[in-house]
Amino acid sequence: MTDKVNNMIGKVFNDIADALETGQFGQKVRVGITLLGSEHGVENIVKGAELAQSKDDSIEVVLIGPKVETDLEVVEATDEDDQHRKMEELLDNGNIQSAVTMHYNFPIGVSTVGRVVTPGFGKEMFIATTTGTSSPNRVEAMVKNGLYGIIAAKAMGVKNPTVGILNVDGARQVERSLKELKENGYDINFAESMRSDGGSVMRGNDLLTGTPDVMVTDSLTGNLLMKVFSSYTTGGSYEALGNGYGPGVGDGYKRSILILSRASGAPVVANALNYAAKVAKGDIISVSKDEHKKAKKAKYEDILAKLNKESKKSDDEEEVAQPPKEVVTGSISGIDIMDLEVAVKVLWKNKIYAESGMGCTGPIVMVNEERLDKAIDILAKEGYVSKESDPC
Repeated sequence: MTDKVNNMIGKVFNDIADALETGQFGQKVRVGITLLGSEHGVENIVKGAELAQSKDDSIEVVLIGPKVETDLEVVEATDEDDQHRKMEELLDNGNIQSAVTMHYNFPIGVSTVGRVVTPGFGKEMFIATTTGTSSPNRVEAMVKNGLYGIIAAKAMGVKNPTVGILNVDGARQVERSLKELKENGYDINFAESMRSDGGSVMRGNDLLTGTPDVMVTDSLTGNLLMKVFSSYTTGGSYEALGNGYGPGVGDGYKRSILILSRASGAPVVANALNYAAKVAKGDIISVSKDEHKKAKKAKYEDILAKLNKESKKSDDEEEVAQPPKEVVTGSISGIDIMDLEVAVKVLWKNKIYAESGMGCTGPIVMVNEERLDKAIDILAKEGYVSKESDPC
């Protein structure tokens, strides 16, 4: 037999194996994409859609927008608002299983999980999250983003994704909350930083190497990272790499809608459509429902409620007297930058002299070596460091 015939036979057997595994015999995933809104024109989106269709015959791409010259199916819409209405109708009536669009407004509580290829080792990494607002409370939002990242990764077939928290404002509070969630029974597989001091709070180096499967951050930082990862080779005006800004995830959210930038080029359009098809096949809506259910059993809602109740000490609160100065050579790490000065005053209130500083891994509180263990116990009890915190 010729090589061509051998390849055809091999493809048939692979298709049969895939169908047996997924239960989808001859079923194509229909994925919609809106045409209007790209800074690179309608032609750019059509080109990306045709590329996606040619690369994967298990996808059926449906264009939503003005009539164009193409062999792909077109559902006509007159403007961007009309596009989104038609897209939502197609999703809700089951005509398409997933959709890709630009400039879409998600409800509060829903944000998107991007997917990039990191330049260090060429590893895929999910960035949670990249658009949308999980919560008006920054720390609560990032805790939710951690769960959203796990959901997207599992929908993509990553059974036990590793999770890291980017070292931005609020990271230590997020770490404590996610570790509490794990202690309560929700399984989180924390990553270890590639840096020698380790830990689940990730450095910039970890972004480049793709240390975790899921990198947790706030949406604004995530959005910036997506733009850098996708267009650092082009000067910024054309996003040439990656898979777009990803699916919107949230508790009870029932549409599979993925986001592109207006600057996304045809290769990213094609990859985003592939991402959309895969999360549809992975049934991201059911995965989200299951993961939220498991998290809630582990007191997820109580943890979020506690974050909302926590408030910084106000300026008009009682003045705490500074204890007599001591030599401070003992250091305590793992304190969020936003809590640093408050943590110092907590120790002052407990008659322990302390100073704030910045160590090699971030903010630190410095105390006398002889008072180190007692200081850690006090800060752990007050919730400023985790119970297992070690001196720096």
